This record gives sequence, structure tokens and C-alpha cells, in this order.
Amino acid sequence: MVMGDLVLLQDEVNPVMSVLLDAGLSVTALHNHFFNDDPKAFFMHIEGEGGVEKLAQGVHAALDKVKEIRTASPQPAKSLGGIPQKNSISTAPLVAVLGSKSAEKDGMVKFVFGRKTKMPCGCEIGKEMGVTTWAAFAGADDNAVVDGDFACLETELQAVLKSLRAGGINIVAIHPHMTRENPRYIFLHYWGRGKATDLATKLKSTLDTQTQ
Repeated sequence: MVMGDLVLLQDEVNPVMSVLLDAGLSVTALHNHFFNDDPKAFFMHIEGEGGVEKLAQGVHAALDKVKEIRTASPQPAKSLGGIPQKNSISTAPLVAVLGSKSAEKDGMVKFVFGRKTKMPCGCEIGKEMGVTTWAAFAGADDNAVVDGDFACLETELQAVLKSLRAGGINIVAIHPHMTRENPRYIFLHYWGRGKATDLATKLKSTLDTQTQ
């Protein structure tokens, strides 16, 4: 078994995550440990089980990816690029892809998918209490960004991460939002950029990996 942290700059996080997932390792958390650091450092927690050589090769590949990124660009990237200042997302094509009702405001479109769990008191909590997967689209149809959360059962997390990364969606945080709930949920925060319908299609593929 291997467990540990990788300390990564912002533009290293997602390429390294893809390498780890491809190597059969699991990513279990992603978050910052500091305020006001520059450049911003993120801590990626990993684990894996199997042959020692295979596990070591996976970690080595992740470290090689960091070296590759910093060799190509010694200074970490600080910009995601621009999108139109006025939002004009078309709702109907996204509804057709995601198969869900939406909320619209000022040219932006948001989808919310509720999930349920119970707290120790026996209270069931769900969509109204924030146990949700959601996606918000802004920009233009051909130059959009999407961001949101995925609420994942622990058994779903790795499949969701693999699906999002395969679709070019970036992961920005992985952590719980609650304690002692049953079943337990892990929340991952993400963003992506591209054509709005392409982003929606990638998210729908990821939603389809979940069990409920």
C-alpha cells in the first residue's frame, strides 16, 4: 500500500491527476493548506494498493509530469483565458443533453441534481440542504465555462474523477462537506472551458457513472 501527498502548483494539478489515475492510483483529496502563498500550492492526497514496483512507477510518473510541466514553463500559469463579458448561453440544447430542468439568469444557466443521505439524528437531507451535484454555464455557446460540484459516494469518486479528466474537465478541490452522514459523500469542485454543449455532454457522461 502507498499513501501520501503531492504538493502541486495550480497548472500541475490536473495533468498530474490524470497520470495518477491512469497508473491505477486513487486521488482521495485536493485542497490548499495555506493562505496568501505565492505561487499557490495545492496538496493532493493519494493512495494505492498492489505490487511495490507498480505503485512506485505510478508515483514516479507523477513526479516526471511535474518536471515536464516546469521544464516547458518555469513560471506557473495564472490565467484561464477570457470569455465574453456578456453571457448568452442557450438553454434548450443543454436541457436536451442533461435531461433536467434548469434555472436561468442574466444569460447564465444552472442545473442542480439532488442526492440524499441521513444524519445521525435520523434526519434525511438532500437537495435543499446542499447535497447536490450542480453545473453552472456562463459565456457564449461556442466559448463557455462551466463550474460546479459533484456529490459522490466514496465508491463513485474515482470513476467520476476519471470521467471528468478524460473529458478535459479540471478538478479544483476534493473534500467532504459533512461529518457522520450515511451514506458518506465526497464533494469535488470542477471547472471546464469549451463549447457549452460539449461541456454538457462530458458532464452527462460523468453523471451516468454514478449509481443513483
